[in-house]
Amino acid sequence: MQYKFKTEPYEHQLEALKRSWNKKEYAYFMEMGTGKSKVLIDNISMLYDKGGINAAVIVAPKGVYRNWSEKEIPTHMPEHVLKQIAVWNPAPTKAQKKTLTDLFLPSDDLKILIVNVEAFSTKKGVTFVEKFILNHNCLIAVDESTTIKNPKAQRTKNLLKLAVNTKYRRILTGFPVTQSPLDLYSQSAFLSDHLLGYTSFYSFQNRYAQLINRNMGARTFRQVVGYQNLEELTTKVNGFSYRVLKKECLDLPAKVYQRREVELTPEQKKVYKELKDYAIAELESNELVSVTSILTQILRLHQVVCGFVKHDQGEEVEIKNNRLDALIDVLAETQGKTIIWANYQYDIKRILKTLQEFVGTEAVATYYGETPDEERQQIINRFQNPDSKLQYLISNVQTGGYGITLTAASNVIYYSNNYDLEKRLQSEDRAHRIGQENKVTYIDLVAKDTVDEKIVKALRNKLNLAQEVLGDEKWKDWIT
Repeated sequence: MQYKFKTEPYEHQLEALKRSWNKKEYAYFMEMGTGKSKVLIDNISMLYDKGGINAAVIVAPKGVYRNWSEKEIPTHMPEHVLKQIAVWNPAPTKAQKKTLTDLFLPSDDLKILIVNVEAFSTKKGVTFVEKFILNHNCLIAVDESTTIKNPKAQRTKNLLKLAVNTKYRRILTGFPVTQSPLDLYSQSAFLSDHLLGYTSFYSFQNRYAQLINRNMGARTFRQVVGYQNLEELTTKVNGFSYRVLKKECLDLPAKVYQRREVELTPEQKKVYKELKDYAIAELESNELVSVTSILTQILRLHQVVCGFVKHDQGEEVEIKNNRLDALIDVLAETQGKTIIWANYQYDIKRILKTLQEFVGTEAVATYYGETPDEERQQIINRFQNPDSKLQYLISNVQTGGYGITLTAASNVIYYSNNYDLEKRLQSEDRAHRIGQENKVTYIDLVAKDTVDEKIVKALRNKLNLAQEVLGDEKWKDWIT
């Protein structure tokens, strides 16, 4: 494998390339922070050098897809690879439209199209990518491939159809299984629907899931109650994937976990009890309690312990609370740059306003759904710059938890947690990855004897809440 790297690979990255670079289908199941983005970029460059491809489509979550064009590719793709990069935009400016159109002009350059995964739920996005693929000899890759784990989702269906027309296919994720082994089906089918030996999700499910028949009125449906034949499944997956964990390949500083208890105010206790009693009454009155309805009630209780309540009309009303004061106390005890994760936009805005009063506007920034796309990388660059005044980055894991590097941080505070295990793990490793030289301290703000405490405990034990609440009457352990 003769190839001139722009950035020197680690041993595990080199091993991943040796195993995969010329394979038609391959999965990089490399833990967050081990540099799987570099592996893909080098793989694309190698295939281009050898004349195997003249184009690539990189699909990534909305919050991070621009990071590929602004950070990852400029950092890792060799200078000798002449390239044209365009980022998909459904409503492009005149300049952006020209960049997209230029991808179809004859040239020897490597054409790279970067698309957010959400675009594959739209006719416009699918049509453009399909045209690009049919006009080029293409590799297509899905970054954070758990975004296509649902076989019923429209974006999954569309991506699987498009992938058939490409010469090479790759998927990247640190944790391919986030809820159940069934998550593997669509991700593998994207590579090839024959890799696992099943061309339908239902036949795959029948082989690897334990099912029972349940009745709902006149309807009968099959419910998953467990899993089987997992050693067989693991052997199959190992045949087309490379798996590596940080502890196996990197000498990173330690993770240190702490918790800081936050006492509820009398107002919070009153509202919490009212909502808890309502939730129990509502759920007990329903013969078929769904996971969705349980999680909705947990969400409402969680909002109360964070300091606000959201009415049916959408209005968010603050409840007197101690959480912001607890955050300020924690920050007063820390040194170095800090990431503050908050689950709700309401919290993000409150934290921003408070910190601006304490430390000034230049020392704090936000990175979430309302942050303009064109400003996001600038914010990351400022945070990563040791000479920058930006010390505190407030974000939510839905936006900032994927694909970005925040190794300038030595403190990570969870003001409020998302109960999705994958998002928690992803967000932790924004700071704990290649490039981190200091130990990273993770601090959870927790309201004792509430659903808040139970969520944090589940995440620390690497339990997925959606799975945990399944089962007869088990939901009561979370609500009560």
